[in-house]
Amino acid sequence: MKKILFISLLVSIPFLSIAQSNNVSKENRVTSIVDSSHVYNVVLKQSFIVNVALDSVWNAYTTKKGWESWATAIADIDFKINGVIKTNYNKNGSIGDDSTITLHIINYIPKRMLTLQAELNKNFPEFMKEDEKDLFNTILFEEISPTKTKVTSYGIGYKKNEKYMSLMKFFIQGNEQSYLNLISYLETGKPSVKY
Repeated sequence: MKKILFISLLVSIPFLSIAQSNNVSKENRVTSIVDSSHVYNVVLKQSFIVNVALDSVWNAYTTKKGWESWATAIADIDFKINGVIKTNYNKNGSIGDDSTITLHIINYIPKRMLTLQAELNKNFPEFMKEDEKDLFNTILFEEISPTKTKVTSYGIGYKKNEKYMSLMKFFIQGNEQSYLNLISYLETGKPSVKY
C-alpha cells in the first residue's frame, strides 16, 4: 500500500492502554496526536504551521496545480460541495484506473474548513472498506499572520480495535511525509519528494 493522504492513524500500541499518544515529526514541523479516549472510535489529529499566506495553503488543497505540486503525480479536481478530488500517485497511471484515490468533498467553508471522505480502492484493507461510510477527514485552516498559516487535520471514524491500531504507524508516517512535502513546496517552491 502506498501513501494514502487524509486517511490517517498512529502507533501500534495496545489500544486499551492508550488515552492519548503524541508524535512530533522531524524538525518539529508536524505534530500527530491519537486520541483514543472515546469509547468506540479513535481520532487522529495532525497539525503544522507553514510560513506562507492562507491563500497559498488553500490553493494547495483545492486546485489541480496545488495537488500535483505537492501531493500526487496526477490530480483531477471538481472543487464544490459534493464534488471530488481524484488522485493517482502513479505518474504513468491515469485518473479512473484501479489505483485512483477518490476524495468526496462533503463540505467546506472557504479558507477555513474542508471535510473529505475517501472512496476506498483495492489498496485498502477489507475491514476499512466495510467502515468507509464512517471515515472522514476534516481540515481546519487558520491564519496566524499574513505570512503564517496553521493547518489542523482530524481523521474521524476509525474504530478502536486492533486492526486499526496496527495500521496507525503506517498512516501517521505517510501523512507526516505528505505534510512535510507540502511545507517544502509552499515555503521553497519545491516539494521534498516529487511524484
